[in-house]
Amino acid sequence: MSSTTAQHSPKGELTKGHKKVIFASSLGTVFEWYDFYLYGSLAAIIAKQFFSGVNPTTGMIFALLAFAAGFFVRPFGAAFFGSLGDRIGRKYTFLVTILIMGISTFLVGVLPNYETIGMAAPVILIVLRLLQGLAMGGEYGGAATYVAEHAPDGKRGLYTAFIQTTATLGLFLSLLVILACRLSLGTEAFEAWGWRIPFLGSIVLLGISVWIRMQLSESPLFQQMKAEGKGSKTPFRDSMKGGNLKLMLLVLFGATAGQAVVWYAGQFYALFYLQSILKVDSTVAYLLIAAALFLATPFFLFFGWLSDRIGRKKIIMAGCLLAAVTYFPIFKGITHFANPGVEEASRTSPAVVVADKNTCSFQFDPIPGTRKFTSSCDQATAALARAGVPYSVQTAPVGSLAQVNVGATSVPSFEAAGLSGDDVKAKTAAFGGELKKALGAAGYPEKADTNRINVPMTIFLLWILVIYVTMVYGPIAAYLVELFPTQIRYTSMSLPYHIGNGWFGGFLPAISFALVAATGNLYYGLWYPIGIAVMTLIIGTLFLRETKDVDITK
Repeated sequence: MSSTTAQHSPKGELTKGHKKVIFASSLGTVFEWYDFYLYGSLAAIIAKQFFSGVNPTTGMIFALLAFAAGFFVRPFGAAFFGSLGDRIGRKYTFLVTILIMGISTFLVGVLPNYETIGMAAPVILIVLRLLQGLAMGGEYGGAATYVAEHAPDGKRGLYTAFIQTTATLGLFLSLLVILACRLSLGTEAFEAWGWRIPFLGSIVLLGISVWIRMQLSESPLFQQMKAEGKGSKTPFRDSMKGGNLKLMLLVLFGATAGQAVVWYAGQFYALFYLQSILKVDSTVAYLLIAAALFLATPFFLFFGWLSDRIGRKKIIMAGCLLAAVTYFPIFKGITHFANPGVEEASRTSPAVVVADKNTCSFQFDPIPGTRKFTSSCDQATAALARAGVPYSVQTAPVGSLAQVNVGATSVPSFEAAGLSGDDVKAKTAAFGGELKKALGAAGYPEKADTNRINVPMTIFLLWILVIYVTMVYGPIAAYLVELFPTQIRYTSMSLPYHIGNGWFGGFLPAISFALVAATGNLYYGLWYPIGIAVMTLIIGTLFLRETKDVDITK
């Protein structure tokens, strides 16, 4: 077995061997992100395949929570694999993580759906997502640390930025593969069975990735540390001690939490917003996002390079600030340019649910079947949320039957309590039919009119969102590596990174959609990423230091 060897060169340029290390580790990480992101890109279809036992609104939220489950366990993967990487080495640790990721992704492609095996289907799906999350928890810290420990001083921002591009490139690759399958098979076949092909095809990427990882040698700084007997026998415990624990908490709240919400709002929530809220055709939504990603990806390298000159911290804080200030106008602009019909109809014929507000629920059922949303208000708001129609709720006398006013038309809802399953389905269909007529008459489009989408402006706004992503994410790897010492670096940087991205970022789509569904305001979900970004801006500005000139060999 051959091996690529490169030495850390504090003052010089990267050698050919260094470049091979960066290319190999980055390419393997692209494939791993591809595996992880397939689920998020196909969330709407997976909701139908694996969560069809609940109402569509809860099904979508539950599918997004299954997506978030992979993020939830990432800190635990970071703790386990980070400790492993600090004890036995970077190379072998992220070889194991890619095997776990690839096999789990392949198994999603062969997993029977809800109609075939019932509740076992979503349970197994969530287990596989948990395994993916554990693997990803060990992957990023290893790849970022490995590349940073090979890069020369003064270029860590630029060369770790190649690792930062891998997440977006992985998402981009997943979108392209999905799009190719959808176009070649047709929408009906793709949603029935063709969605499995991208998952099954990941086994090929797994083989390539394992071969690439096998060619790598261990990090020179890790080898030096081991030779000098300076390694930590208990890196997780050492990371949790006094000053280092305080630093990890500051990094979490003052850097990675804000970076995470800006990242996921700019990529995943933007895609979800186009598809599930604005009802843009899935193929068109993929193309719009893919175009924005393609145009913005070079800026990961630009901001990584810039951070080597002016510092990491100020670029990350600037990204959080810009996101917090501009998210509302940007998403309103996306609505205006991607689905002007819903904007026009809501202005001329606003939808109003008139109901006893005491009967209106926050329709979130994390354990399917444990909560029932039977009131007439719940039936009305759920129907409008599924249709992607913004609405407000007007107070009616206690005990009143809810109704939906669309312009001058009123559509009475119904109470589902005490009705049989068949009666509920019949009532839902009848109410939905009347509501659809009223919305259509008022000008609300059932789906976004592709011919009316202002493609250049929509891509431009999506591009701005991804530019914010490149600002907060491009410099973050170098920043985290430089904050922690070599003997506990893998563990200490991985934990705040994966708590921030796994918990604050991973739950963003589910939390934001639940807020939209609860309030009827298409933009209400933006308060979550804005609030976290502002928190990071304040804490990071006041309590974190700049690191671009530190010596990471100590």
